[in-house]
Amino acid sequence: MSTLLVWKEQLQKIYAKYSTYIMKALQFVLGLCVFGLINSNIGFMKAASSILCTVGLSVVCAFLPLVVMVIAATVLVLLHFYTLSMPIALVSLVIFLIMYIFYFRFTPKKAWLVLLTPVAFALKVPFVIPVAFGLLGTPIWVLPAAFGTIAYYMIHFVKVSSSAYKGADAKSLVEGLMAFTKQSLNNKEMWVMVLAVSISILLVYAIRTRSIDHSWKIASAVGAVAAIVVGTAGNIAMNVHLSYVLLTVSGVAAMLAGLILEFLFFSVNYARTERMQFEDDEYYYYVKAVPKVGVSAPEVSVKHINERKEQADSQETVVIDSQDVKQAVEVKKRPPQKRRPAPKPRNQVRKVDHARAADEILLTRSLTRELGLENLEDELNK
Repeated sequence: MSTLLVWKEQLQKIYAKYSTYIMKALQFVLGLCVFGLINSNIGFMKAASSILCTVGLSVVCAFLPLVVMVIAATVLVLLHFYTLSMPIALVSLVIFLIMYIFYFRFTPKKAWLVLLTPVAFALKVPFVIPVAFGLLGTPIWVLPAAFGTIAYYMIHFVKVSSSAYKGADAKSLVEGLMAFTKQSLNNKEMWVMVLAVSISILLVYAIRTRSIDHSWKIASAVGAVAAIVVGTAGNIAMNVHLSYVLLTVSGVAAMLAGLILEFLFFSVNYARTERMQFEDDEYYYYVKAVPKVGVSAPEVSVKHINERKEQADSQETVVIDSQDVKQAVEVKKRPPQKRRPAPKPRNQVRKVDHARAADEILLTRSLTRELGLENLEDELNK
């Protein structure tokens, strides 16, 4: 467990250092999944379903906000629908507009929720979405999850029944419009999955926010089981054709996803839980403090054992000529030559400070007079 915690700390440091590049890379991968799944399932327009178009849209959307990717995916779906049949494109456009009105009203900054839901359904693990959304989000995340589910089933329905709408003439436009609208809105399997996802998100959020030990684990298990139960009940009551194996595998994957999310975002030590109680003039406070689990990464010190050997190996061998050695020895044996002093220039006129010399003469005479040394000098001269 400590090793996993060390890895977690290292991953957090790497993410903090390169978060911009990591987010752009994840956004690019998400674009590849979204546009790739759309083109592989309903690639009716050959030009838009090419690999170049998929990669190009992913690269462009990686450097733009995620809401741009949502709009680009919607436009791509409508282009494929229009290539198949105009009534399908018109009905889908109205449904998308209604969904996006509620989406931009309540969750405008959660575009990735709408994109992840169809991807999870396409990967056959739909119940991972409600568990993850309930653990990390709020009840309002039910809306983007439901919209993503509806978008997936619209694409799936067109993929299955594309042969019935291909090649329709102008007379059958109204009939095709009414038929597609009725079949899309009366899709029982779609509404069962919307109900299962919504109930699971609300249950996971309700349990996760309670002050009970291991709330994230309990919420993940309850949410996955609730989604399986709702899917099974709808399968029996409404006579839909949901695979029980798919429901079970998706529920197990949802539990594993909940454990991974708990390890990444909510690692706590319930054994050291502390409960405190205090009050003020108006309220009593009951506080439950649960410490986080954290392990600092150990510092690795490298010790060089074969340092002398490396130094000896790193020394280079230099080849010296014997003639050069003899010349160097002869130069050293020669006695050092004395340097002659530089000759002084002749007829050099010495500069004399006359003012200073006059002051010295006057000072000498005044001292001689005061001390009575004039007579002494005269006697000595005689």
